[in-house]
Amino acid sequence: MTTHVHSHSPAFAWLESRFDRFAIGLSGLCAVHCLASSVFLALAASAGGLLLNPLFHEIGLTVAIGFGVLALGRGIFAHGYMMPAVVGSLGLGIMAGAITMPHDGGTETVWTLLGVAILALGHDLNRRATY
Repeated sequence: MTTHVHSHSPAFAWLESRFDRFAIGLSGLCAVHCLASSVFLALAASAGGLLLNPLFHEIGLTVAIGFGVLALGRGIFAHGYMMPAVVGSLGLGIMAGAITMPHDGGTETVWTLLGVAILALGHDLNRRATY
């Protein structure tokens, strides 16, 4: 595949080169949130209720989709490989499906963590293909 050269300002180039790393970090924060929510829910119903608020999850998924579009889409243009975007999209789809599940019982947490892990893998593949 050919590499495309873009002329951006140094600040934008620095940010663009780190989209995948930011997205992987965001995936890690999501995993911590899911585990912490489950622990807090078990320890204190009020704290768990705040962290398990559906709006919190919807905003988080929106941010994850935004990073996915920016980082994985940029990767397609930078290195020409579709696989990282496909893997990342699968993870986002699993995360979106998990939002529709009931919050009790832990099923939503398991599916969300699986989606987060797959999304992080897609970003890592994208990062490796780019540099």
